[in-house]
Amino acid sequence: MGASDPEVAPWARRGVAGMAGAGAGAGARGGAAAGVEARARDPPPAHRAHPRHPRPAAQPSARRMDSASGGLGSGDNTPTTEALFVALGAGVTALSHPLLYVKLLIQVGHEPMPPTIGTNVLGRKVLYLPSFFTYAKYIVQVDGKIGLFRGLSPRLMSNALSTVTRGSMKKVFPPDEMEQVSNKDDMKTSLKKVVKETSYEMMMQCVSRMLAHPLHVISMRCMVQFVGREAKYSGVLSSIGKIFKEEGLLGFFVGLIPHLLGDVVFLWGCNLLAHFINAYLVDDSFSQALAIRSYTKFVMGIAVSMLTYPFLLVGDLMAVNNCGLQAGMPPYSPVFKSWIHCWKYLSMQGQLFRGSSLLFRRVSSGSCFALE
Repeated sequence: MGASDPEVAPWARRGVAGMAGAGAGAGARGGAAAGVEARARDPPPAHRAHPRHPRPAAQPSARRMDSASGGLGSGDNTPTTEALFVALGAGVTALSHPLLYVKLLIQVGHEPMPPTIGTNVLGRKVLYLPSFFTYAKYIVQVDGKIGLFRGLSPRLMSNALSTVTRGSMKKVFPPDEMEQVSNKDDMKTSLKKVVKETSYEMMMQCVSRMLAHPLHVISMRCMVQFVGREAKYSGVLSSIGKIFKEEGLLGFFVGLIPHLLGDVVFLWGCNLLAHFINAYLVDDSFSQALAIRSYTKFVMGIAVSMLTYPFLLVGDLMAVNNCGLQAGMPPYSPVFKSWIHCWKYLSMQGQLFRGSSLLFRRVSSGSCFALE
């Protein structure tokens, strides 16, 4: 939904995108998934037109006009609307940054504080690792409150670039008008509508992800410098120069493939599951059908984002692996040959969901910590 910008949880970003357009720059996947089946829902006419008085030509609804112009208003104030999207996305990104910062440090395996003994629901003693609040307090003790926002600047730029890219693509490639999917459609027709919408959202998400990924890599590396107390990546321009000099052009796109795969799996999984539930299990005659459908997409966003978390984890680890920082070198991490090598290593260690929980973090059975 992890530390990528994608990096607010996808279902949370979906909510932001519902208010302000695409968030993923903030990214994301959730905002893209929320767009399916949300277009062109005009209410039916209140009564049938009299035969002697022909019905006036249908005018495009405000929502359709907004969709075509890429904003919340007419095409005349599109730049203002786009600026509003960017500003709102920047605010959400800044507020959520400490959360994603702590998550990234946990993802790379940095555990500076020992676990504490607690009890589970059965009353048995278990070891718990520090929660987000304890970890954040530790960062404040080391770097001060400003330390919680390490790596924020390139992340803001990444999310802004992603938002602008999606808005520009909607202008250049405006989405086709889609009829609302309902259980009255036959399976072939309704599925075709969802596939067309999802394909369009996937194209926008993949392009915005590729363009913003270099800044995402810089943001990740700035944050993990906390582990070794390095200062190799201190600014966006200087970081661009270092990466290009040491790793070439490909250095800006390390970890891109698992992120793209995660985005694609999330979009198709969330949209198809929500479609089958909304179209075939929720009857249009039910008074609360619209409310149930909105909650269905929300729940599907949470469920699918949990299943695609390993792609996010692998992508973030590859972004910092073998880049000259302690967090990407042994003993914190082996030097991976590819993202598939990283995936297999984490799978064998039972760590494919490392960092997915920030509140109740139990020590895994394969951990070096032992309960006395």
